[in-house]
Amino acid sequence: MHTIEQLTPKDYYKCQNIWDMSKQPHAQKWMKQMIDGNRIIFIYKINGEFIGEGALVFDTGDSDYTIPNRRIYLSRLVVKDEYRNQGIGSKIVDFLTQKAREFGLSEIALGVDTDNLPAIHLYQKKGFTDIIFEGEDEYGQYMKLLKKL
Repeated sequence: MHTIEQLTPKDYYKCQNIWDMSKQPHAQKWMKQMIDGNRIIFIYKINGEFIGEGALVFDTGDSDYTIPNRRIYLSRLVVKDEYRNQGIGSKIVDFLTQKAREFGLSEIALGVDTDNLPAIHLYQKKGFTDIIFEGEDEYGQYMKLLKKL
């Protein structure tokens, strides 16, 4: 049985089951954002085990990603390796999109590496069809995608 539940700060460490927190330099920043109420993390569980994660961020400081009362940022969509290609990412995206609607927002944005073709395919299939930026940063080439709700 699967569920999608909002993560609490006390359970943040359990995300280690999905991704290696020790190798992610932003892990503590994301925890602080969650505590401050700027980031809401949702966990996809199967029989209580953490399998996938997705987050919504209200303010990134980048108007491509967030605009108060209008646009929210979909952050950190990740599914545990052995559970990929089973539709879990798709379910998380649908869930986060519905949450954004419930918050009364009209747009949702995200960033994706241009070489991450499976993710790009998923996002396009889910309606993230407006490319609002293409560029490069210290991590490589990426694009920002937008979906109207």
